Amino acid sequence: MKTFSIILLASMLFTSCQSNAKNNINIDSVASPKGTAVFQPDWDNIAEHYQFPEWFCDGKFGIFIHWGVYAVPAFGNEWYPNGMYKKDHIFYKHHIETYGEHTKFGYKDFIPMFKAEKFDAAEWAKLFKESGAKYVIPVAEHHDGFSMYDNKLNEWNSVKMGPKKDIVKLLKQAIEREGMVFGLSTHRAENAWFFNGGMQFPSDVQDTTITLYGRRFPQYVYDESFAREWLAHTYELINKYQPELIWFDWTVNNPVLMPYFNKFLAYYYNNALDWGKQVVVNTKQGYPTNIQVWDMERGKSDKMMLFPWQTDTSIGKKSWCYVEGEENKTAEQIVHDLIDIVSKNGNLLLNIGPRADGSITEEQRDVLLDIGKWLKVNGDAIYGTRCWKKFGEGDAEPTKGSFSDNTATAYTARDMRFTTKGNDLYVIVLNWDETGVLVKSLDNNAIADAEIQNVQLLGSNEKIDWLQTGEGLKLSSPKTKPCDFAYSYKITFDKKAGEHLESEAVNEVMKYR
Repeated sequence: MKTFSIILLASMLFTSCQSNAKNNINIDSVASPKGTAVFQPDWDNIAEHYQFPEWFCDGKFGIFIHWGVYAVPAFGNEWYPNGMYKKDHIFYKHHIETYGEHTKFGYKDFIPMFKAEKFDAAEWAKLFKESGAKYVIPVAEHHDGFSMYDNKLNEWNSVKMGPKKDIVKLLKQAIEREGMVFGLSTHRAENAWFFNGGMQFPSDVQDTTITLYGRRFPQYVYDESFAREWLAHTYELINKYQPELIWFDWTVNNPVLMPYFNKFLAYYYNNALDWGKQVVVNTKQGYPTNIQVWDMERGKSDKMMLFPWQTDTSIGKKSWCYVEGEENKTAEQIVHDLIDIVSKNGNLLLNIGPRADGSITEEQRDVLLDIGKWLKVNGDAIYGTRCWKKFGEGDAEPTKGSFSDNTATAYTARDMRFTTKGNDLYVIVLNWDETGVLVKSLDNNAIADAEIQNVQLLGSNEKIDWLQTGEGLKLSSPKTKPCDFAYSYKITFDKKAGEHLESEAVNEVMKYR
């Protein structure tokens, strides 16, 4: 087995070097093709030159798309290709019962079934626009190693196989036509070990000519040759698609990969200077929060953060990709999470999982449209805002930390979140009280010498009565609700309110797992 592994590694390294040279990808340099080299692979250097994009800080809400070959089995979740090669896993049992032995039907055999015959990039983009999203992030390649783009370094891609289309290119064109920002995610790092279970029993993974299955490394193990391969793939994505956001999963903080990731950061940021664009990178752990955006999976921070951050989560509670029997969150739960996240200086990246044929389920489509309906009324309290001195007040304790957001928090009208824009302060009340609300955080001390010029409830033309007291600011409720959930008061001052108060913002990221 040791000799076999050495031969496999040498073969893959030789192939990788040939491919890099053939496609003019120089991973030994961080300078852009035009020679720009302002950024270097050093955190202090990057921090000195990097600025978070205004479009990201203003946009607040984006769409994530997990769509690939794993939508064909539509069983369990997007880790089906991993679990189907583990003999003690429910996915393994399902695969044997449904498709047969792994030597006769492996993961690669799902690819011809992935036809995407109903895929319409323009239709998707219009839906995302209607949802109120400002940026869209399709998965360019997941752990399974199948590229959803014209990958010259990987023959297992959607142009040569399956849909026979450059899905990423089509989505980029459609997304940008609708005025949204295009980005992408790449999970190439996880492919190195994702199929290693298939080496433990007779399966097609043992056929090492099938490069789809990666290096077959032990889980979370990397070496220099793979790190160079990973960097070449990432450079190619930058060169080919000019994404304004690149999202990564958790293992890019591995000590072997980290020096190469730093080179990626420098190369990407140097290219962005040439493009005249502001770009952003998302990671889950291991990198400074002032040179990229810290991202939390399926959960929220319980604190206001000093630097912009992001929650990535899915409408579906069970899976990131389409699966049969999915259970979806409601629009109300997602909007409540969006409000909580934005009040803490964060963004929400919300995932959908289209079917293998390229259609989006009615239930997920309806959730997106309901979110868009809420944002049409309340968007002024979300888009372009910044967090206040504190994120909010109330009795409810929202979920916090990774993998915690499937459960909806039961809010009352005493639960509120704050955002600001210029001299306007927004109080978003998370439930309805027809008798009005008391904003305790806006007492005489907090407001100080700032004077209220006007108070309105977004979406309502009814007059809002207000009274400033030592207990807080009392606000009346209109007779008619302007929307179905979460209600945004816009309070206009003659100056920024609370400037003398100390900010609650911290620079403490929560552990991923």
